[in-house]
Amino acid sequence: MTEFPGGKIVVPIDCSDESLAAVDVALDIAGNASNLTVVHVLPDHHEHDLLADAIDHAKRRGLVEEALRRRFDDPQHRLLNVEVTFGDPGHRIAEVAELRHAKLIVMPSRGRAGIKRLLIGSVAERVVRLAHCPVLVLR
Repeated sequence: MTEFPGGKIVVPIDCSDESLAAVDVALDIAGNASNLTVVHVLPDHHEHDLLADAIDHAKRRGLVEEALRRRFDDPQHRLLNVEVTFGDPGHRIAEVAELRHAKLIVMPSRGRAGIKRLLIGSVAERVVRLAHCPVLVLR
């Protein structure tokens, strides 16, 4: 595929197989890993996590960034921009895309259905509603 004429692409990941596959789809679209920003959103609160009190946000961010850089250490991914942030995933993904002047967000659909989707909503749906740019939702 030829290089994406629109420029920067944001790819939210949760380290699922689907989100990691979305990185490769975005790379095909972008033509160059330096045009991609991989963003991982961590929750702010850890009600049931005993380690939460011992590890502050900066340490958590550093640990996750390091893990993501190891995950994307192969030559085709080395120029990826990695961003780890905290908060509501739908809102933070849209904010990162706007701050990075992204022209496209590429993300998987998790396929939630039924009452759980009705009560919680999906991250992809929130991103589509909040994003300033087009969102490509992959099945």
